[in-house]
Amino acid sequence: MELDLGAARKTFIAESQELLTEMESSLLELERDPVDQNAINSLFRAAHTIKGSSGVLGIGTVERFTHFVENLLEKMRTGNIKASSENIELLLQCRDHIACLISMAAEEVEGLSGDALNTDSELSARLSSYLGAEAKERSCHSAGPAHEEETAEKSASDAWHISIRFGRDLLRGGIDPISFISYLGKLGEITSITTLFYSMPEAAEMDPEDCYLGFEIDIKTDFDKKALYEVFEFVREDSVIHILPPCSKIASYVELINNLPEESVLLGEILVKGGALTRAELDSALALQEESALTADRPRIGEILINEGATYPELIDAALEKQKKNKVVAAKEAATVRIDASKLDSLMNLVGELVISGASIDQHAQRIGDNALQESSSMMLRLVEEIRDSAMRVRMVPIGETFNRFRRVVRDISRELGKEIDLVITGAETELDKNVIEKISDPLMHLVRNAADHGIENPSARSGKGKKASGTIRLNAGHDAGSIVIEVKDDGKGLDRERIAEKAASLGMINPGQQLTDSEVFKLIFEPGFSTAGEVTKFSGRGVGMDVVRKNIEALRGTIDIESRPGEGTAVMVRLPLTMAIIDGFMVGIGSSPYIIPLDMVVECVELSEADRLAAGKRNYINLRGEVLPFIMLRDYFNETGSESKYQNIVIVQYAGHKIGLVVDELFGEVQTVIKSLGKVYKEVKGISGATILGNGRVALILDVPRLIQSIESNFARTA
Repeated sequence: MELDLGAARKTFIAESQELLTEMESSLLELERDPVDQNAINSLFRAAHTIKGSSGVLGIGTVERFTHFVENLLEKMRTGNIKASSENIELLLQCRDHIACLISMAAEEVEGLSGDALNTDSELSARLSSYLGAEAKERSCHSAGPAHEEETAEKSASDAWHISIRFGRDLLRGGIDPISFISYLGKLGEITSITTLFYSMPEAAEMDPEDCYLGFEIDIKTDFDKKALYEVFEFVREDSVIHILPPCSKIASYVELINNLPEESVLLGEILVKGGALTRAELDSALALQEESALTADRPRIGEILINEGATYPELIDAALEKQKKNKVVAAKEAATVRIDASKLDSLMNLVGELVISGASIDQHAQRIGDNALQESSSMMLRLVEEIRDSAMRVRMVPIGETFNRFRRVVRDISRELGKEIDLVITGAETELDKNVIEKISDPLMHLVRNAADHGIENPSARSGKGKKASGTIRLNAGHDAGSIVIEVKDDGKGLDRERIAEKAASLGMINPGQQLTDSEVFKLIFEPGFSTAGEVTKFSGRGVGMDVVRKNIEALRGTIDIESRPGEGTAVMVRLPLTMAIIDGFMVGIGSSPYIIPLDMVVECVELSEADRLAAGKRNYINLRGEVLPFIMLRDYFNETGSESKYQNIVIVQYAGHKIGLVVDELFGEVQTVIKSLGKVYKEVKGISGATILGNGRVALILDVPRLIQSIESNFARTA
């Protein structure tokens, strides 16, 4: 039966992306601190895991290239090669090439393209220049630390012995047991292998999807125990694995025999047949086994290792301390489960339909007037709300991972343009809907590139202005009134207001001499084709990108604002909704139509008296407790023709620190709102961001408060 490795391959691709991100972060940390041993160890672990996993899955292109990278990192880890800017740059290029190879493996591309092949050959040659062709010789006595008084009896075998019993679910996971044997063959010479299937039941009781295999393997190799053990990275949790180094002590084989499920004599015969033990050594081991069985007090493993000269007391103490820390990490890892994103989307869709159905049931219960039914309906709505909140929390992920991707971008631009730029990240723990994060990554990338390319000056120019030679770009994220605010701020030269206005006038975007606020002038840079860059670089300056930034952010129901001061820098604020799926809304009535206002933006509701209406006249603002409050008549704004209410109300909303009033006919109260996107015909309707289905089956439009605020403030500024 041919095994389907699709599931294991998919897991490898997903985990490799995380490991590549870890490699990039560690390399950037190492560039700042070339003696950071933790960063070097992290790099080596990531490369080794990718190499081992790709080897087991038969992805040869990734395995072969990553093997070169691992060798270089091993020399850096042991101190034979120092971390320099030159080899860190090389390792960054290697990391990018591994990402390319894994991407090709994900797309199941056979072989390498011309460019990829040239890159592979070039980088492999450069890696080889750091590595010697001469391999380290390994002797039997190198398996453990030197000890002057070696009295314990040892095996004469010069091969490693690997004993493995695979878990029952191995085949169900899409993993072929033979792939491990094939990969071990690439690490050295397999001198003996015995297949064990003694746990296999009778044919009538056998499950064809269960794995009943085990192996006893002898292999001669220059790799260490850790490298051999990590060959079985994917299956170590469900399998029983024992690895003994060359010339192991007889007592170690005794422990192996005692801990495996097969009969001792049978396993001993396998060890003798494979060459791991001689017949005399087996007899000695069995005698030692009988003696240990009569002993009541069994020594601890650490004491055994020290007494046999296999290690030192200091190393045992360090291992015990590491073990305590690993238990904490393992507990955290055990609490997380990798879930396919499509399953989360499906869950949210079902929860959305549940919210709509729950609202419908509640309305029917209110209409019937049965107290018991109303109580049950109310309890169900509370549970639905809890389910909704829980489902939304599952989709929320920290934005820090997206922010960390920009460290490499800033670093590459700095080196390319000869600038010194520091990237400071705050608010990385802020959580946002995963769908929003996926779609905001590219717009943020444009903003960071522009800040590094056009915002930050060269060191000489900064020094001439009395600034520090190194510039700073700050990325910050935080919550504000039900939205997330992302700020990209630099301390560069700022925007030239007059130059932007002149350029806009020359392009016909504004009329010559037209009076605009600073905010309106700065927003002109988001118009298609607008650019004031004196020269085009590989990073920006072609007049494309910033208009795409605005469109992408507006597609997420977000807004973008700019503040800038000449010589001091520029700050770009992006405001986004926390989620694009379900929100709490405040339902109002305008004429005969219901509308929804996002509840997080509602501050208060006040009655619009006849006196206030007459006093406002055509000015559309009132005096609210000594504060000027502009308002908008939604009936006129949306051309509603239904009967006008005698008493009107103002719903005061706030967004980005701005307050306005929305005049409505009726107030219906809070509702749970499932956001449905509008069709292409209605997509560009101003003041509307989406729609929802009410419990009675009617469609209610969701107000786009940010756009309404922009509209009324623009009108207010012109009439003021």
